[in-house]
Amino acid sequence: MSISIFSKLSRQARSKWPYEWALGWRYTRAGRATRRNGFISFISGVSMLGIGLGVAALIIVLSVMNGFQKEVRDRMLSVVAHIEIFTPGEDALPDPERTLREARQNKSVVGAAPFSATQALMGRGETLRGAVVRGIDPTQEMQVTDLGFDAAVLQRLVPGHFGAVLGAELAHQLGVRIGDPVTLIAPSGQVTPAGSVPRLKQMEVVGTFDSGHYEFDSTLVMVHEQDAERIFRLPGPTGVRLKIKDLHQAREVAQQLATSLSGDLLISDWTHQNKHWFSAVQLEKRMMFIILTLIVAVAAFNLVSTLVMSVTDKNADIAILRTLGASPASIMGIFMVQGALVGVLGTLGGAVLGLMVAFNIDTIVPALESLFHASFLPKDIYLISTMPSDPQSADIVPVIVLSLLLSFVATLYPSWRASRVNPAEALRYD
Repeated sequence: MSISIFSKLSRQARSKWPYEWALGWRYTRAGRATRRNGFISFISGVSMLGIGLGVAALIIVLSVMNGFQKEVRDRMLSVVAHIEIFTPGEDALPDPERTLREARQNKSVVGAAPFSATQALMGRGETLRGAVVRGIDPTQEMQVTDLGFDAAVLQRLVPGHFGAVLGAELAHQLGVRIGDPVTLIAPSGQVTPAGSVPRLKQMEVVGTFDSGHYEFDSTLVMVHEQDAERIFRLPGPTGVRLKIKDLHQAREVAQQLATSLSGDLLISDWTHQNKHWFSAVQLEKRMMFIILTLIVAVAAFNLVSTLVMSVTDKNADIAILRTLGASPASIMGIFMVQGALVGVLGTLGGAVLGLMVAFNIDTIVPALESLFHASFLPKDIYLISTMPSDPQSADIVPVIVLSLLLSFVATLYPSWRASRVNPAEALRYD
């Protein structure tokens, strides 16, 4: 062993830093092949890189899944109400005004509007598309809808003029623009001497909207409530849509309304309406966390082989330290420091890399799409066309803690093995 190690040990004994830290850091940054230049040894660098990439992958994937969930939820709630009130069998409300008045008395409700919803077909020429026709009151709809367009668009829905506001994707599929006529085909036909025939109504496209959610942009049609009642022969609105202050309290507010509203009414909040979708996203997120944690675990346990090789390489150093009076606990501490430093540096480097990518993914993904001439998120499949990201401390902190814990556990066996080296046996052939 080099005299410099002993001089280093002597200086550290007089300093405030324990020599276990000094030698642990020395062994981490200098292998035999790179002892002079002081660079990180190759094998420690590989272990560090593996841990860093695993942590970065975990942070990026979880951030993207959080962003995807948040983006789809926000776009969905720009069209879907926080809470909907309707009657069993989707019949018309017995007293819409009373239901609106009682719902607005709840302090959490900030907007309420009547509506009617029916399925139909929209056609132009030989092109037919299925659609959900929503009858609305333009003067109240903006209280519960946040589609991002000017309120003047809804004001074009005048009763008796049979105007329609179409989703941008539906308008594109039908090949229509503002001012063009479209044909609405009601599902309930009218009886004639020749039999039952569907009822057709010519309507004018008075506006379009783009919610950013493909499912709604390709199916939703908004018409005036009175026009919807005439076309579908409804006696009145089939329900009431509510907007509340905090969307995360929708379930609690729905339970409050269930006890305060009069009549036999059904109440559904947005978490219930889309329960299967959100449950699937949460399940996918948990599975991705488990799968990517295994990558971090494999990288962390590479430290075992790294430290075992280091212990074998430093047998003579360990023996001399033991003869100088170092205890087995001190020897164990040296190699635990070496492994812990690799784990800490790899984890912090991976966290920095992961956060940099997560916060800049909105520019990285378009650059890759332009480079490879590909679309990673076709909006007709993935609902949204841009890669979202939402890094959350509730995900990042557990990832960092888990990586550090795995790295620490991986150092225990090699460090214990180093503490059991017999000085006489180690120096016999050295």
